[in-house]
This record gives sequence, C-alpha cells and structure tokens, in this order.
Amino acid sequence: MKKEAKSKKKKSRIRLLHQYYSYTGFYKFVWRSVKKAIIPIVLFLAAIFALDRYVLDIDQMLITVTETYSPLGILGVFFLSESILGLIPPELFIAWSGKSSSPILYLSLLALASYFGGIISYYIGRAITKIPAVHEDIEVKMADHIKNTRKWGGFLIIVGALLPIPFAMTSIAAGIIKFPFPSFLMFGLLRFVRFYLYALVIFEMV
Repeated sequence: MKKEAKSKKKKSRIRLLHQYYSYTGFYKFVWRSVKKAIIPIVLFLAAIFALDRYVLDIDQMLITVTETYSPLGILGVFFLSESILGLIPPELFIAWSGKSSSPILYLSLLALASYFGGIISYYIGRAITKIPAVHEDIEVKMADHIKNTRKWGGFLIIVGALLPIPFAMTSIAAGIIKFPFPSFLMFGLLRFVRFYLYALVIFEMV
C-alpha cells in the first residue's frame, strides 16, 4: 500500500510539473530555441563543407592552427569567450580539437573550460546584484532571460547547457537570481554532453 501511495504521489507531482511547464510556456520556449538552433548549426556545417570543397582546405587550415598556436593559448581564448557572453562559437574550437594530437583530451578540456566559464559567469551575475546601476541596466537588457530563469530555474539551465544558446547568458541570469549554486553545478555538467554530441558530427566533417 505504501509503495502504491508513493507511486501515485510521484505521478501526481510529475503531472503537476508538466501542467506548470505547459502553462508557463516552457515547452514552447524550448521548441523555439531548438528551431533557432537548428538553422545556425545547419549553416555552420554547410559553410564548412562549402569552404572545404571550393575555397580552402579546412583540414589543412586546422592542422596549421594546431601547429602554429599552443593548445594552452587556444584553450585560454576559449575560456575567456565562455566567461564573457560566449562570443566565439564553440563549434570552431571543437573542430580544432579534432585535428589536435589528442582529440578526446582537448575536447574534454574545452568542455571543462566551458563549464568553468559558466561558473565565472554565474559569479559575475552574483557580483552584478551588488552594483545597483549595473544591476538595473543588466536587468533591462536581459529581462526575458532573467524572467525565464526565475520561472523555470534548473530546466532552463539544462536547456542552456545542451542547446546552442550562449551558456554564459544563462549562467549570469542564474547568478543574478541567486539560483542555488550546487544545483547550478549539477545541471551545468550537461555541458560535457553537448560537446561530445557535437563532436560526433563535427569530427566527421573535418
């Protein structure tokens, strides 16, 4: 009887969560984000294919970059990008890791840099709340993102970690609303999943 009661309680909770996310538009938001994400990904892959076939040898270019610049320097640039609004598409760095001496190692280091970049962004968000003028300006510029993070919390962080949405923005918003840090760390681990999944496609392209 106790097991049945627990099972019913769990199902009821899941149903309530489903109703809440449906009512607040979470599923629509995710679907819109996925649709927006598909276009840049397809364009990026098409651009790589076209450049490699008609303009330059992408394979050789990535090898040249690997031979010219130190891995530490490239990882440093990526870490800075991931800490400040995700200025450079991670896909470029994933492609670079595919031509490095140890693809899996450098892919893992990129994922780790992105993860720690998110942590830096989280604390930037926390720091922003202590500077009233900056806080008000950011609240206006990131109003939708902050509102959504307040509504959906962990689920939005999961979406930000997996989809091609700048993870830094999601992390800053999480910091601004003071989302529980241990939960942020746990959900942010999905960033590794994103990198490995994207690498399956990008490594084949380059």
